[in-house]
Amino acid sequence: MKISGYRCMWLVVFFDLPTDTKKARRQYTEFRHQLLDDGFAMMQYSVYFRHCASNENIQVHLKRVRSMVPPDGEVRVAQFTDKQFARMEVYLGKRRVETESEPAQLEMF
Repeated sequence: MKISGYRCMWLVVFFDLPTDTKKARRQYTEFRHQLLDDGFAMMQYSVYFRHCASNENIQVHLKRVRSMVPPDGEVRVAQFTDKQFARMEVYLGKRRVETESEPAQLEMF
């Protein structure tokens, strides 16, 4: 799907953050909540994703993620086109299920 000449994309955030101290657990929880507040949804533990309707929207969310990164641990951000994301194979046990689909309507900011 294209909107205003831009290809829609999915942002996926993968992270491995320490949880060995109370402070580290707090930073982990804060990072997760910030992702959720920014419209990301949990795909798996420590893997969050969101749909972006334009290149400008991708840049806004990338900038936000960069500003949220905790001082310790590892955070990776990947971008996928709608077509690439749809080709992902998802299994629950041995049963294959459909990947998440793009939102039904655009978010207005």
